Amino acid sequence: MIMILMVGTMRRYTPWVVFLSLTALFWGLSTSAQSQEPPVVQGQGAESRPPNAGGNGVPASQQLPDLQAPGTISGIVVDQTGAPVSGARVKLSREDQSANQESLSDIDGRFTFAQVAPGPFQLTIDSAGFATQASSGTLRSRENYAIPQITLAVATAVTEVRVVPTRTDVAEDQIKVQEKQRVLGVVPNFYVSYVHNPAPLAPKQKFELAWKTAVDPVSFGVNGAVAGIQQAQNQFSGYGQGAQGYAKRFGASYADFLTNTFIGGAMLPSLLKQDPRYFYKGSGSKRSRILYALANSVICKGDDGHWQANYSGIIGSLAAGGISNLYYPAKNRDGVELTFENTLIGIGESAAVNLLQEFVVRKLTPSASRHATASP
Repeated sequence: MIMILMVGTMRRYTPWVVFLSLTALFWGLSTSAQSQEPPVVQGQGAESRPPNAGGNGVPASQQLPDLQAPGTISGIVVDQTGAPVSGARVKLSREDQSANQESLSDIDGRFTFAQVAPGPFQLTIDSAGFATQASSGTLRSRENYAIPQITLAVATAVTEVRVVPTRTDVAEDQIKVQEKQRVLGVVPNFYVSYVHNPAPLAPKQKFELAWKTAVDPVSFGVNGAVAGIQQAQNQFSGYGQGAQGYAKRFGASYADFLTNTFIGGAMLPSLLKQDPRYFYKGSGSKRSRILYALANSVICKGDDGHWQANYSGIIGSLAAGGISNLYYPAKNRDGVELTFENTLIGIGESAAVNLLQEFVVRKLTPSASRHATASP
């Protein structure tokens, strides 16, 4: 009875059962499909790609941002006529010094820098015979940056001239200093050098020094005093007394001084290439300085810097003595023997003067304190 009722009931609800069953089946299939991940498709005919891949098949984590992609810088170097300059050195400078590059222009004057990171840059272009040029710009990502044509100008010639004074010029400067040397600021002290390793004098300069000494007012004053003493002692009595006698004595004294200065200090030193000056030592023991001063009465320094016998001074004294016989009174003229005797006296006087120069005179010569001490 129960079975019949169930069968009847099922028959009664068969259309609804079928409808519900189909609906449940469809819902189950739809849910199952949505739970699976569909394949990645890129347009019609596109191939599938692995997860997290970039557009070029490289993993996204290894791709550079588009703003950092390298670019290229190129250009051409020409001269002012438009001809290409080959071998020009082109330096690419960046803020990052490690990224600096260099390149040489080819036969067509072209240069290229590849794989250059974007950002500001500066180019420095130089070539032999041309002035250095510079160019700058900013490279963008993936850009092929073409530098405007670079024209190199011919470099301005720079000539370095070194003016080296000649020995004559140096000696002239030293003479100018010597001519300011005066004992107690009055008495000439021109024939002494306080300079270390002085330049040798040219013949013209030896005569210049002799002339400055001869015409110095003090020289006239000293010879005037000598003439007055001679007249007071009635030396060279053949000249007589009075103004005429004094004038003759003054003329004879000044003539002696003039001939000795020019012959012994200019003429013979020029012919024999000897230096008529005394070279102040100023260093070493007192004994060595005394011997040096005494020796300088018979030796002198040659123009070549070597020491030698002072032929100029000795022969000059003999010559001056011989010439004096022309204007002294006949009864007062010196014979040959007396001339040699006076020459020896002159050598002794030179030795005494040299000793004074070495130990006394420099202290009394104000301008000498500014000069370097000379060594023998």
